[in-house]
Amino acid sequence: MSTKEKASETDEAEAKGGKKKLLLIVLVLLLAAGGAAYFFLFSGDSAKAEEPVSSGTFVTLEPVAVNLAGGGYLKIGVALELTEEGAAGGHEGGGLDGSKAKDLIISTFSQAAPADVTGARDALKEALQQKIVEAYTEEGHELVMGIYYTDYVTQ
Repeated sequence: MSTKEKASETDEAEAKGGKKKLLLIVLVLLLAAGGAAYFFLFSGDSAKAEEPVSSGTFVTLEPVAVNLAGGGYLKIGVALELTEEGAAGGHEGGGLDGSKAKDLIISTFSQAAPADVTGARDALKEALQQKIVEAYTEEGHELVMGIYYTDYVTQ
């Protein structure tokens, strides 16, 4: 064999070896990308806290008359939407007591001006809902998941 033939055979062998290395690198990168995608897409779901599930049960509180900061008053009634645990009585097994919610209603709206009560009604509702959900959370389990106005009269 001539040196030219030997050189072409070694070039072909190197080319085949180079293609195999490139194929192996691409395969490893694809497997790593697939593993990373699986980790980010599927393993994150188990780490998230479970969303509370509505039981379809509501506790309607008696309306409360609250004196507003700038004069006037607000008559407000609220219904609490219970989670499944809240409807079952929570961890203590008793029924849900609305006294915490009434106290939070009074403290939230007694500091509000009449203009806020009429103009920022939804913002006040969101703030009140957050306070009530926090107050009715036991051992990391929410017993109340939402509130609804049943009465909202200002004068």
